[in-house]
Amino acid sequence: MCSNCVVNINIDEAMSADFAERMMTILNHGTLSLMISIGYRTALFDVMDELEPSTSEEVARAAGLNERYVREWLGAMVTGRIVDYNADDKSYYLSPEHAAWLTRKATPNNIAVTTQWMSVLGSVEDKIVGCFKNGGGVPYEDFNRFHEVMSDESSQTVIAPLLGETLPLIPGMIEKLEKGIEVMDLGCGSGFALVHMAKHFPNSRFTGYDMSDEAIKRGKELAADGNLANLNLIAKDIAQIDDIEKYDLITTFDAVHDQADPAKVLSNINRALKDDGVYLMQDIAGSSHVHNNMDHPLAPLLYSISCMHCMTVSLSQNGKGLGAMWGKELATQMLKDAGFSRIEVIEQPHDPINYYYIIRK
Repeated sequence: MCSNCVVNINIDEAMSADFAERMMTILNHGTLSLMISIGYRTALFDVMDELEPSTSEEVARAAGLNERYVREWLGAMVTGRIVDYNADDKSYYLSPEHAAWLTRKATPNNIAVTTQWMSVLGSVEDKIVGCFKNGGGVPYEDFNRFHEVMSDESSQTVIAPLLGETLPLIPGMIEKLEKGIEVMDLGCGSGFALVHMAKHFPNSRFTGYDMSDEAIKRGKELAADGNLANLNLIAKDIAQIDDIEKYDLITTFDAVHDQADPAKVLSNINRALKDDGVYLMQDIAGSSHVHNNMDHPLAPLLYSISCMHCMTVSLSQNGKGLGAMWGKELATQMLKDAGFSRIEVIEQPHDPINYYYIIRK
Protein backbone atom coordinates (compact mmCIF):
# COMPACT_ATOMS: atom_id res chain seq x y z
CA MET A 1 0.00 0.00 0.00
CA CYS A 2 1.23 3.50 -0.85
CA SER A 3 2.56 5.14 2.34
CA ASN A 4 1.51 8.57 1.08
CA CYS A 5 -2.02 7.54 0.24
CA VAL A 6 -4.88 8.92 2.35
CA VAL A 7 -7.39 6.33 3.51
CA ASN A 8 -10.93 7.62 3.53
CA ILE A 9 -12.84 6.45 6.60
CA ASN A 10 -16.56 7.01 6.76
CA ILE A 11 -17.49 8.13 10.26
CA ASP A 12 -20.97 7.90 11.67
CA GLU A 13 -21.20 11.50 12.88
CA ALA A 14 -24.18 10.85 15.15
CA MET A 15 -22.42 7.91 16.82
CA SER A 16 -19.27 9.97 17.24
CA ALA A 17 -21.21 12.86 18.79
CA ASP A 18 -22.98 10.47 21.19
CA PHE A 19 -19.63 9.06 22.27
CA ALA A 20 -18.19 12.53 22.84
CA GLU A 21 -21.19 13.38 25.01
CA ARG A 22 -20.67 10.15 26.93
CA MET A 23 -17.02 11.07 27.50
CA MET A 24 -18.10 14.41 28.96
CA THR A 25 -20.42 12.55 31.31
CA ILE A 26 -17.57 10.25 32.35
CA LEU A 27 -15.40 13.28 33.16
CA ASN A 28 -18.14 14.77 35.32
CA HIS A 29 -18.91 11.51 37.08
CA GLY A 30 -15.24 10.71 37.63
CA THR A 31 -14.62 13.97 39.45
CA LEU A 32 -17.91 13.68 41.32
CA SER A 33 -16.63 10.39 42.73
CA LEU A 34 -13.75 12.30 44.32
CA MET A 35 -16.10 14.94 45.70
CA ILE A 36 -18.44 12.28 47.10
CA SER A 37 -15.46 10.61 48.76
CA ILE A 38 -14.59 13.94 50.39
CA GLY A 39 -18.20 14.29 51.49
CA TYR A 40 -17.97 10.91 53.19
CA ARG A 41 -14.57 11.48 54.80
CA THR A 42 -15.51 14.90 56.18
CA ALA A 43 -18.95 13.62 57.31
CA LEU A 44 -20.62 16.40 55.30
CA PHE A 45 -23.35 14.04 54.12
CA ASP A 46 -24.04 12.92 57.69
CA VAL A 47 -24.22 16.53 58.86
CA MET A 48 -26.47 17.67 56.02
CA ASP A 49 -28.79 14.73 56.62
CA GLU A 50 -29.59 16.28 60.02
CA LEU A 51 -30.05 19.85 58.72
CA GLU A 52 -32.96 21.75 57.29
CA PRO A 53 -32.12 23.74 54.11
CA SER A 54 -29.01 25.70 55.12
CA THR A 55 -26.52 28.20 53.75
CA SER A 56 -22.92 27.22 53.10
CA GLU A 57 -21.94 29.07 56.28
CA GLU A 58 -24.46 27.07 58.32
CA VAL A 59 -23.36 23.76 56.77
CA ALA A 60 -19.69 24.54 57.40
CA ARG A 61 -20.38 25.60 60.98
CA ALA A 62 -22.35 22.42 61.72
CA ALA A 63 -19.59 20.28 60.22
CA GLY A 64 -16.75 22.22 61.84
CA LEU A 65 -15.14 22.83 58.43
CA ASN A 66 -13.77 25.72 56.37
CA GLU A 67 -16.67 27.53 54.68
CA ARG A 68 -14.83 28.37 51.45
CA TYR A 69 -14.04 24.71 50.77
CA VAL A 70 -17.52 23.62 51.79
CA ARG A 71 -19.07 26.17 49.42
CA GLU A 72 -17.04 24.92 46.45
CA TRP A 73 -17.83 21.32 47.34
CA LEU A 74 -21.50 22.22 47.46
CA GLY A 75 -21.16 23.68 43.97
CA ALA A 76 -20.08 20.27 42.70
CA MET A 77 -22.88 18.56 44.64
CA VAL A 78 -25.55 20.93 43.27
CA THR A 79 -24.46 20.81 39.64
CA GLY A 80 -24.02 17.04 39.99
CA ARG A 81 -27.69 16.81 41.04
CA ILE A 82 -26.80 15.33 44.43
CA VAL A 83 -27.70 18.28 46.68
CA ASP A 84 -30.69 20.60 46.06
CA TYR A 85 -30.19 24.37 45.95
CA ASN A 86 -32.59 27.28 46.45
CA ALA A 87 -31.20 30.38 44.72
CA ASP A 88 -33.58 32.72 46.54
CA ASP A 89 -32.13 32.15 50.01
CA LYS A 90 -28.90 30.41 48.90
CA SER A 91 -29.74 27.30 50.87
CA TYR A 92 -28.59 23.74 50.30
CA TYR A 93 -30.51 20.58 51.13
CA LEU A 94 -29.70 16.86 51.05
CA SER A 95 -32.93 14.99 50.39
CA PRO A 96 -33.69 11.81 52.37
CA GLU A 97 -33.88 9.93 49.07
CA HIS A 98 -30.23 10.78 48.36
CA ALA A 99 -29.10 10.52 51.99
CA ALA A 100 -30.27 6.89 51.93
CA TRP A 101 -27.22 6.10 49.77
CA LEU A 102 -24.65 8.52 51.17
CA THR A 103 -24.62 8.53 54.96
CA ARG A 104 -23.07 6.31 57.61
CA LYS A 105 -26.45 5.43 59.04
CA ALA A 106 -27.38 4.09 55.59
CA THR A 107 -24.91 1.19 56.00
CA PRO A 108 -24.82 -1.28 54.23
CA ASN A 109 -26.19 0.88 51.39
CA ASN A 110 -23.70 3.76 51.68
CA ILE A 111 -22.23 3.97 48.18
CA ALA A 112 -20.12 6.97 49.23
CA VAL A 113 -17.82 4.50 51.01
CA THR A 114 -16.88 2.88 47.71
CA THR A 115 -16.00 6.19 46.03
CA GLN A 116 -12.92 6.31 48.26
CA TRP A 117 -11.31 3.75 45.96
CA MET A 118 -10.96 6.39 43.25
CA SER A 119 -8.27 8.28 45.15
CA VAL A 120 -6.70 5.06 46.49
CA LEU A 121 -6.26 3.78 42.94
CA GLY A 122 -5.21 7.19 41.66
CA SER A 123 -2.36 7.24 44.16
CA VAL A 124 -0.62 4.42 42.25
CA GLU A 125 -1.48 5.44 38.68
CA ASP A 126 2.10 6.31 37.78
CA LYS A 127 3.30 2.94 39.02
CA ILE A 128 0.53 1.11 37.17
CA VAL A 129 1.54 2.90 33.95
CA GLY A 130 5.05 1.63 34.57
CA CYS A 131 3.69 -1.91 34.91
CA PHE A 132 1.93 -1.57 31.54
CA LYS A 133 5.34 -0.84 30.04
CA ASN A 134 7.57 -3.16 32.06
CA GLY A 135 5.33 -5.79 33.64
CA GLY A 136 5.47 -6.64 37.32
CA GLY A 137 3.06 -5.24 39.88
CA VAL A 138 2.39 -2.79 42.70
CA PRO A 139 2.47 -4.22 46.27
CA TYR A 140 -0.13 -3.62 48.98
CA GLU A 141 2.08 -1.24 50.94
CA ASP A 142 2.20 1.25 48.05
CA PHE A 143 -1.54 1.95 48.22
CA ASN A 144 -2.38 5.03 50.27
CA ARG A 145 -5.05 4.41 52.96
CA PHE A 146 -5.69 0.86 51.69
CA HIS A 147 -6.43 -0.79 55.04
CA GLU A 148 -8.57 2.12 56.20
CA VAL A 149 -10.73 2.07 53.08
CA MET A 150 -10.87 -1.72 53.01
CA SER A 151 -12.15 -1.69 56.58
CA ASP A 152 -14.87 0.79 55.63
CA GLU A 153 -15.85 -1.35 52.65
CA SER A 154 -15.81 -4.59 54.65
CA SER A 155 -18.08 -3.07 57.28
CA GLN A 156 -20.73 -2.88 54.59
CA THR A 157 -20.12 -5.90 52.38
CA VAL A 158 -19.00 -8.38 55.05
CA ILE A 159 -19.83 -7.30 58.61
CA ALA A 160 -23.33 -5.82 58.27
CA PRO A 161 -24.91 -8.89 56.58
CA LEU A 162 -22.70 -11.54 58.26
CA LEU A 163 -24.96 -12.79 61.07
CA GLY A 164 -28.35 -12.14 59.53
CA GLU A 165 -27.80 -13.06 55.89
CA THR A 166 -24.41 -14.65 55.11
CA LEU A 167 -23.84 -17.30 57.78
CA PRO A 168 -27.50 -18.49 57.60
CA LEU A 169 -26.78 -19.53 53.99
CA ILE A 170 -25.18 -22.60 55.61
CA PRO A 171 -27.97 -24.65 57.28
CA GLY A 172 -27.36 -25.10 60.99
CA MET A 173 -24.19 -23.00 61.07
CA ILE A 174 -25.47 -20.41 63.56
CA GLU A 175 -26.40 -23.21 65.97
CA LYS A 176 -22.96 -24.83 65.57
CA LEU A 177 -21.24 -21.52 66.26
CA GLU A 178 -23.31 -21.06 69.39
CA LYS A 179 -22.32 -24.51 70.67
CA GLY A 180 -18.64 -24.06 69.81
CA ILE A 181 -16.57 -24.90 66.73
CA GLU A 182 -13.18 -24.08 65.18
CA VAL A 183 -13.27 -21.25 62.61
CA MET A 184 -10.52 -19.86 60.37
CA ASP A 185 -10.61 -16.76 58.16
CA LEU A 186 -7.85 -16.40 55.54
CA GLY A 187 -6.82 -13.00 54.25
CA CYS A 188 -8.58 -11.62 57.30
CA GLY A 189 -7.15 -8.08 57.04
CA SER A 190 -7.73 -6.33 60.35
CA GLY A 191 -9.97 -9.18 61.48
CA PHE A 192 -13.24 -7.26 61.56
CA ALA A 193 -15.29 -10.32 60.56
CA LEU A 194 -13.57 -12.49 63.16
CA VAL A 195 -13.96 -9.87 65.89
CA HIS A 196 -17.66 -9.64 65.03
CA MET A 197 -18.11 -13.41 65.22
CA ALA A 198 -15.94 -13.86 68.30
CA LYS A 199 -18.11 -11.37 70.21
CA HIS A 200 -21.33 -13.12 69.25
CA PHE A 201 -20.14 -16.71 69.60
CA PRO A 202 -17.96 -16.92 72.73
CA ASN A 203 -18.01 -20.75 72.74
CA SER A 204 -16.30 -20.94 69.33
CA ARG A 205 -12.62 -20.39 68.61
CA PHE A 206 -11.46 -18.15 65.79
CA THR A 207 -8.14 -17.95 63.94
CA GLY A 208 -7.21 -15.36 61.32
CA TYR A 209 -4.26 -15.19 58.94
CA ASP A 210 -3.14 -12.23 56.86
CA MET A 211 0.24 -11.33 55.36
CA SER A 212 -0.01 -7.70 56.46
CA ASP A 213 1.71 -6.99 59.80
CA GLU A 214 -0.05 -3.62 59.91
CA ALA A 215 -3.51 -5.16 59.50
CA ILE A 216 -2.87 -7.90 62.05
CA LYS A 217 -1.57 -5.38 64.59
CA ARG A 218 -4.74 -3.34 64.17
CA GLY A 219 -6.86 -6.47 64.55
CA LYS A 220 -5.08 -7.51 67.73
CA GLU A 221 -5.80 -4.09 69.20
CA LEU A 222 -9.49 -4.55 68.41
CA ALA A 223 -9.47 -8.01 69.97
CA ALA A 224 -7.75 -6.69 73.09
CA ASP A 225 -10.28 -3.86 73.40
CA GLY A 226 -13.06 -6.44 73.33
CA ASN A 227 -11.28 -8.88 75.69
CA LEU A 228 -11.68 -11.62 73.08
CA ALA A 229 -9.73 -14.59 74.40
CA ASN A 230 -11.30 -16.84 71.73
CA LEU A 231 -9.60 -15.00 68.83
CA ASN A 232 -6.05 -15.48 67.53
CA LEU A 233 -4.69 -13.32 64.68
CA ILE A 234 -1.46 -14.29 62.95
CA ALA A 235 0.64 -12.45 60.37
CA LYS A 236 1.42 -15.12 57.79
CA ASP A 237 1.23 -15.76 54.05
CA ILE A 238 -1.96 -17.77 53.68
CA ALA A 239 -0.31 -19.91 51.01
CA GLN A 240 1.90 -21.25 53.82
CA ILE A 241 -0.73 -22.49 56.27
CA ASP A 242 -0.25 -26.17 57.10
CA ASP A 243 -3.21 -27.12 59.32
CA ILE A 244 -4.75 -30.53 58.69
CA GLU A 245 -8.47 -31.28 59.20
CA LYS A 246 -8.69 -28.75 62.02
CA TYR A 247 -11.53 -26.41 61.14
CA ASP A 248 -15.31 -26.79 61.02
CA LEU A 249 -15.74 -23.52 59.11
CA ILE A 250 -13.24 -21.69 56.91
CA THR A 251 -14.05 -18.33 55.36
CA THR A 252 -12.47 -16.03 52.80
CA PHE A 253 -14.00 -12.66 52.00
CA ASP A 254 -12.87 -11.32 48.60
CA ALA A 255 -9.39 -12.65 49.32
CA VAL A 256 -8.57 -15.59 47.03
CA HIS A 257 -8.26 -13.71 43.74
CA ASP A 258 -5.60 -11.38 45.20
CA GLN A 259 -3.24 -14.22 46.10
CA ALA A 260 0.05 -14.94 44.39
CA ASP A 261 -0.73 -18.68 44.40
CA PRO A 262 -4.52 -19.05 44.66
CA ALA A 263 -4.45 -22.73 43.67
CA LYS A 264 -2.20 -23.54 46.63
CA VAL A 265 -4.37 -21.46 48.95
CA LEU A 266 -7.46 -23.43 47.92
CA SER A 267 -5.61 -26.74 48.34
CA ASN A 268 -4.48 -25.65 51.81
CA ILE A 269 -8.07 -24.80 52.70
CA ASN A 270 -9.21 -28.23 51.56
CA ARG A 271 -6.54 -29.87 53.72
CA ALA A 272 -7.32 -27.70 56.77
CA LEU A 273 -11.06 -28.36 56.60
CA LYS A 274 -12.61 -31.23 58.53
CA ASP A 275 -14.34 -33.86 56.39
CA ASP A 276 -17.75 -32.57 57.48
CA GLY A 277 -16.68 -28.90 57.49
CA VAL A 278 -17.80 -26.05 55.26
CA TYR A 279 -15.78 -23.50 53.31
CA LEU A 280 -17.59 -20.18 52.71
CA MET A 281 -15.99 -18.13 49.94
CA GLN A 282 -17.38 -14.67 49.29
CA ASP A 283 -15.86 -13.43 46.04
CA ILE A 284 -16.56 -11.07 43.18
CA ALA A 285 -19.63 -11.81 41.07
CA GLY A 286 -18.94 -12.11 37.39
CA SER A 287 -18.06 -14.41 34.55
CA SER A 288 -14.60 -15.53 33.49
CA HIS A 289 -15.55 -14.41 29.97
CA VAL A 290 -15.74 -10.68 29.27
CA HIS A 291 -18.64 -10.98 26.80
CA ASN A 292 -20.80 -12.44 29.59
CA ASN A 293 -20.22 -9.34 31.72
CA MET A 294 -21.63 -6.79 29.27
CA ASP A 295 -24.84 -6.43 31.29
CA HIS A 296 -23.13 -6.51 34.70
CA PRO A 297 -24.09 -3.18 36.33
CA LEU A 298 -20.65 -2.73 37.92
CA ALA A 299 -18.38 -4.45 35.39
CA PRO A 300 -16.29 -1.36 34.44
CA LEU A 301 -15.72 -0.57 38.13
CA LEU A 302 -14.72 -4.14 38.95
CA TYR A 303 -12.37 -4.54 35.99
CA SER A 304 -10.76 -1.20 36.86
CA ILE A 305 -10.24 -2.10 40.52
CA SER A 306 -8.91 -5.44 39.36
CA CYS A 307 -6.39 -3.87 37.00
CA MET A 308 -5.21 -1.25 39.48
CA HIS A 309 -5.27 -3.33 42.65
CA CYS A 310 -6.26 -7.01 42.79
CA MET A 311 -4.30 -8.18 39.77
CA THR A 312 -1.27 -5.99 40.32
CA VAL A 313 -0.72 -6.92 43.98
CA SER A 314 -0.61 -10.56 42.95
CA LEU A 315 1.78 -9.85 40.10
CA SER A 316 4.00 -7.85 42.47
CA GLN A 317 4.71 -11.18 44.20
CA ASN A 318 5.38 -12.93 40.87
CA GLY A 319 1.94 -14.41 41.30
CA LYS A 320 -0.85 -15.66 39.08
CA GLY A 321 -2.53 -12.27 38.73
CA LEU A 322 -6.05 -13.70 38.54
CA GLY A 323 -7.71 -10.35 39.17
CA ALA A 324 -11.10 -9.66 40.71
CA MET A 325 -12.94 -10.76 37.57
CA TRP A 326 -11.53 -14.30 37.55
CA GLY A 327 -15.17 -15.32 37.36
CA LYS A 328 -17.48 -18.09 38.46
CA GLU A 329 -16.37 -20.55 35.79
CA LEU A 330 -12.67 -20.44 36.69
CA ALA A 331 -13.38 -20.24 40.42
CA THR A 332 -15.54 -23.36 40.27
CA GLN A 333 -12.93 -25.28 38.28
CA MET A 334 -10.13 -24.27 40.66
CA LEU A 335 -12.21 -25.39 43.64
CA LYS A 336 -12.74 -28.78 42.00
CA ASP A 337 -9.01 -29.02 41.23
CA ALA A 338 -8.32 -28.31 44.91
CA GLY A 339 -10.35 -31.37 45.89
CA PHE A 340 -13.79 -29.98 46.62
CA SER A 341 -16.73 -31.93 45.20
CA ARG A 342 -19.81 -30.00 46.34
CA ILE A 343 -19.97 -26.35 45.29
CA GLU A 344 -23.08 -24.18 45.54
CA VAL A 345 -23.05 -20.61 44.22
CA ILE A 346 -25.59 -18.23 45.72
CA GLU A 347 -26.49 -14.66 44.77
CA GLN A 348 -27.81 -12.35 47.49
CA PRO A 349 -30.31 -9.55 46.72
CA HIS A 350 -28.46 -7.10 48.98
CA ASP A 351 -25.10 -7.62 47.28
CA PRO A 352 -24.62 -7.04 43.51
CA ILE A 353 -20.83 -7.28 43.86
CA ASN A 354 -20.30 -10.79 45.29
CA TYR A 355 -21.15 -14.43 44.84
CA TYR A 356 -21.39 -16.67 47.92
CA TYR A 357 -19.83 -20.10 47.40
CA ILE A 358 -20.87 -22.81 49.88
CA ILE A 359 -18.20 -25.49 49.48
CA ARG A 360 -17.74 -28.98 50.90
CA LYS A 361 -15.35 -31.84 50.31
